[in-house]
Amino acid sequence: MFRAGAARQLRALSGLGASVPRSSQFSSKLCTLSQATRPLAIGKPVTLALARYASQQAPMDKINKEVESKLGSEKLKPDPDTVSSTSSTHPVFGEVGMPEDQHKDADMMAGVKNDMKVIKDTFSLEGVPREAYTLGMAGVLPYLGTSVSTIYCAWEITHAHNTGSGFLMSEQTAEAALHVLEPLQVGYGAVIISFLGAIHWGLEFAGYGGHQGYKRYAIGVWTPAVAWPTIFLPVEYALITQFVAFNFLYYTDSRASKRGWAPPWYAVYRFVLTFIVGASIVMSLIGRGQIADRINKLPGPADRVRALRDAQAQQFSEEEDAKRNKALSKKDEDEEDDEE
Repeated sequence: MFRAGAARQLRALSGLGASVPRSSQFSSKLCTLSQATRPLAIGKPVTLALARYASQQAPMDKINKEVESKLGSEKLKPDPDTVSSTSSTHPVFGEVGMPEDQHKDADMMAGVKNDMKVIKDTFSLEGVPREAYTLGMAGVLPYLGTSVSTIYCAWEITHAHNTGSGFLMSEQTAEAALHVLEPLQVGYGAVIISFLGAIHWGLEFAGYGGHQGYKRYAIGVWTPAVAWPTIFLPVEYALITQFVAFNFLYYTDSRASKRGWAPPWYAVYRFVLTFIVGASIVMSLIGRGQIADRINKLPGPADRVRALRDAQAQQFSEEEDAKRNKALSKKDEDEEDDEE
């Protein structure tokens, strides 16, 4: 019935006749209506897809009048419990029957879950050997401990300065403890950087990923060359230098893992350890920055070297003055002997 009506409308509007050329019948598969999903009513056909639908030679749909009559005689039963102000609405962007706020919440939760999955995959250490994981985490605890202690000492100094008394220790005790922590953190950081560079010597000895020669040996050479001089710097400059060294060494290790010079899990393992150490350095710098104008700066290794150099110069000057005076005295004695 529908097909015959559509064909008559086509003849009246466009004079196409009883059929449409085959080249036009396949212009758009997306617009073709299947037999199972034909609409009950349609306006005037204005597309080739509708023209093709109207010209197809297929058996007409048969209407079961008995079933239609039975369904038409039944009355709809009211169900107030399932009816609400939003049950019959369909947002343009959203699920059917879902309010807009709930849809936004669902999208937000999906984004949060995806972010958590990314973080979990990033920090996943499933491929790391248990021994390396345990000892590696234990190795960064002293560094983290010095940073936490620095933060606490800085808080004690600030608290004592503002209130007149410390919480668990006096301002002088907290400052003394802070000066003890400075060489510990800087020295331990230099040890860690040197150790991480030595790992590449071990990989070269074992021939992991082949023998790379000087390219891999160089990693183990520049790390102590950069790390150990930091113990002569003021603590702030030393921590900043070690922060840069840790991050550059992580980049080097990740590249080595990608090239096959190190195990595949080594890059993720190093990222986690570098993240903990880097956060510890930032914590220490923030804590010291809060009390930079309230603590006395103790002489560091560089100050001691400078003092030693000044003392040697002064001693040399005194020796030269003594030699000069001795020479003058001897000259005067000789002149006196000649006069006599």
